[in-house]
Amino acid sequence: MKAVVWHGIGDIRLDDVPEPQLKDSTDAIVRLTASAICGTDLHFIRGTMSGMVPGTILGHEGVGVVEKVGDDVRNFAPGDRVVIPSTISCGYCPPCRAGNTAQCDNANPNGSSAGTAFYGGPKESGPFDGLQAEKARIAYANSSLIKLPDNVSDDQAILLSDIFPTAYFGADIAGVKEGSVAVVFGCGPVGQFAIISARLLGATRIIAVDRLPDRLEMARRNGAEIVNFDKEDPTEAIKRLTGGVGADCVIDVVGIDAQHAHDGPAKPDKQKAQKFTEQVQQNAPDAKPTKDGQWVPGDGPSQVLEWAVEVVKKAGQIGIIGVYAPSMTTYPIGKAMNKNLTIRMGNCDHRAYIPRLVNLVASGVIDPSKVLTEQEDIQDAISAYKAFDKRQPGWIKVELEPQTA
Repeated sequence: MKAVVWHGIGDIRLDDVPEPQLKDSTDAIVRLTASAICGTDLHFIRGTMSGMVPGTILGHEGVGVVEKVGDDVRNFAPGDRVVIPSTISCGYCPPCRAGNTAQCDNANPNGSSAGTAFYGGPKESGPFDGLQAEKARIAYANSSLIKLPDNVSDDQAILLSDIFPTAYFGADIAGVKEGSVAVVFGCGPVGQFAIISARLLGATRIIAVDRLPDRLEMARRNGAEIVNFDKEDPTEAIKRLTGGVGADCVIDVVGIDAQHAHDGPAKPDKQKAQKFTEQVQQNAPDAKPTKDGQWVPGDGPSQVLEWAVEVVKKAGQIGIIGVYAPSMTTYPIGKAMNKNLTIRMGNCDHRAYIPRLVNLVASGVIDPSKVLTEQEDIQDAISAYKAFDKRQPGWIKVELEPQTA
């Protein structure tokens, strides 16, 4: 079968690989009908997240049809149409029973303290082969898989596998509630769903920050007030827009590949620019950007972390869902402490959030497919990755179709 395979930093290929097989009694084999490219995948290719094992199939977003089940998968049968949560959970350990499914004690074969297990990630996350393939082995399928109603399409469901629940989780841990003024840093696909999620949770005003015109325009269409950080200082703009008080809640959906301003009043001075350069060298020492600007790490790893602390009100709340590598050790803790901030962060507890979002989509409350901008055959996956990596206009969220039959 065809699959997108990680061979090294800056090196991904569409390979022929063996079809997956059942290994454990709680496994299932799913034939993928849709997968997607995520910004997290770019961290692995750019070198800002280490530990990837050559030969690992990429991708952690998937929708498909069950083909085979293990003996202990008693709630699914061949032919069932399912969405695959990006993170893996057993369903019976204490964290899973408490709804903290991203911190499952059993899913990660590296041990209970190893952290989140997910598809298509580094050695520390399993590793598990990912979902940018024609078929995939799903671990703990009896707990993890979620059946899809007939009126939820593949285009809608693929956005329920990771980015919509991740964004909703971000708005939730940021404390968004009725009447909140919320700020979203980053208007990529997760940022768009963070805007939508903040609105669903009752925010009356949402301010979205980015520098790319197409992303900012989509954010405006989704109901946000927009700030271009290449044209104005977002900290000054947000303070002005909030009467000097600041935001109640801030959601960081950017992570370690953040970019600093390249123009305008927010452009860093030489000292700050040097600090950012040192952070890039620390977190992506093996990065291999090409001469034409492919696979370039973000140039301001801690920029959004700093801006978030600046723009949130005293005793406000910050939710961090942008991915930061374990090597990232910079945080403005002193300013955060002296503002009495509450800061929550982490990987989304997908299995706890997806069912409620499936219901919202099935009932017509929200159509997530409006954020989907590109649909590509898996045969064109490498060129799609390159366009998405360079943030070409219009390439906000990319769906891959693993098969044409």
